[in-house]
Amino acid sequence: MSKTVPELLIGVLEQVGVMKRPGNKDRTSTEPTMPTRMGLGSWIILIVLLLLLVATGVVIYFGWTLANGTDVPTSGYAAMVFGVIISLAVGFGLMALIFYSSRKGYDEPPVLIAPEDDSVESKDVVETK
Repeated sequence: MSKTVPELLIGVLEQVGVMKRPGNKDRTSTEPTMPTRMGLGSWIILIVLLLLLVATGVVIYFGWTLANGTDVPTSGYAAMVFGVIISLAVGFGLMALIFYSSRKGYDEPPVLIAPEDDSVESKDVVETK
């Protein structure tokens, strides 16, 4: 029952809906199928993301070239160090909470526990139709 890495990857991609197998082939086929075309919405998203990437590059370029020759004061370096330390502390704290929550079972879906004497309680409830 040992599967190869490509077979496992294709299985994961099928489960999340990225890839689909053709309906007329059997389930053991590992030949991936690709979507035939990108829709209008996909093209719009792609163009917007590429424009954001270009705009980010332009801002980085102008920020790098226009700030040439300026000095950062000591308080600027202190603020940067303080910000990095606080960001790392928040990141470590959130990751610790995620691991704690996972280990203690807080991530499990809720389960309805019915009371033992359910017949008495159900008589008191008025049914609406």
